[in-house]
Amino acid sequence: MSAIEAVANVAIGYLVAVAANAVVLPLFGLHPTAFDSFAIGALFTAISLARSYVLRRLFNRIRSA
Repeated sequence: MSAIEAVANVAIGYLVAVAANAVVLPLFGLHPTAFDSFAIGALFTAISLARSYVLRRLFNRIRSA
């Protein structure tokens, strides 16, 4: 179930990022295409995954010390 939860979290996060790109970026004068929104969402999702991994490893190291 943990793997299913992790995949669901990433998938939902990606969809939220894509939707946010479509809504927020035009407020700043940026008008991404649908492809751009999906690509930006994918990049931010990858960054988020890396951040989560690094923090989890850091906290595991602190806990075991």
